[in-house]
Amino acid sequence: MGWDVVPADVRRWSSGLAELHERFVYRFNRLEPRESSLAYMRGLIAPLERKNGWTLAEEAGHAAPDRMQRLLNRIDWDADEVLSDVRDYVFEHLGDPEAVLIVDDTGFLKKGVRSAGVQRQYSGTAGRTENCQIGVFLAYATERGRTLVDRALYLPKSWTEDRERCRKAGIDDTVEFATKLQMAEAMVDQAIADKVPFRWLTGDEAYGQSKSWRHRLEEADVFHVMATRCNDTVVTRRRLDHRVDELIASLPRQKWKRRSCGAGAHGPRVYDWARAEVRPWHREDRRHWVLARRSLTRPGEIAYYIAYAPAEATLDDLVQVAGARWAIEECFQSAKQECGLDDYQVRRYPGWHRHITLAMAAHACLTVLRAAELEAGKAETDPPASSP
Repeated sequence: MGWDVVPADVRRWSSGLAELHERFVYRFNRLEPRESSLAYMRGLIAPLERKNGWTLAEEAGHAAPDRMQRLLNRIDWDADEVLSDVRDYVFEHLGDPEAVLIVDDTGFLKKGVRSAGVQRQYSGTAGRTENCQIGVFLAYATERGRTLVDRALYLPKSWTEDRERCRKAGIDDTVEFATKLQMAEAMVDQAIADKVPFRWLTGDEAYGQSKSWRHRLEEADVFHVMATRCNDTVVTRRRLDHRVDELIASLPRQKWKRRSCGAGAHGPRVYDWARAEVRPWHREDRRHWVLARRSLTRPGEIAYYIAYAPAEATLDDLVQVAGARWAIEECFQSAKQECGLDDYQVRRYPGWHRHITLAMAAHACLTVLRAAELEAGKAETDPPASSP
């Protein structure tokens, strides 16, 4: 996303946050958390070098961080209810039946052993094993904008098998171990139950390699383009358990097409793409494909996807959905840089969800405001309609 922050922007964003805040202010039963929650979000979008309890308190004009800390740790309010209101705001302004849902996780580097869910574990953010927390997220991407719409903190077994440790971190005894995949499945199930307007789902191979989830998505008729491993197997007319890399390697050269899968930081993301139809026994109006993406600079570097799509879906359609996965990485980056997603000093499980929810609300607001600005600019430059 990436905005150059100027005072006029902050004032406009602050006004937009106040409008969003009105949607969920009733979730707080006292004046202090109502005021503190708005001040907290305004601090998150302010041009501060660090966005912790002290700096947010100073930005709000408080003498100490006590009110901000109470908001996250002690005052009674339901972050899931607030998130529901934020999601309604997102779908009202960005909702699109052609939208793409994206699942992924991101790491939050931490020190010590008391923060809920922390342990030494692999962080894709750091690209290595670190002492960190992992959050699983769901993003919503349309042509007008993209933002995060669901979240949950991953709790390793080292936590869920130690209930006393969990209680000290505010984790209820009813919260059981769930894999990141199971958490992502629950988020998508909730989006389906809530009738969220979307057409496609995508995710990296950590989620897409699950055949059982892909089967469930197909049963629910959820179109998807999910990354998978090179040794994943599919069914073709010729054989069972055909490896996807071998299937793609058998394609003639003319099956490969050069396509952009969307804009990147340095221009269009261009690769060579090919697809092969699989699972020939299916509904007449549905198709199954193996999709492959080959690097232009490193031809031996090929990524693979499994797609379930409408029969009329073209190669370009599948390419665009596969490319949409980067939208969630952009959300993580902008939410951390612009909205303090990873700037928190809470250790307890409820506090994590509260901070993350308010940061997601701030990010959603900026996304909606930015979409409106772009549309207003486009309207100003569009030529007037000719008279009949």
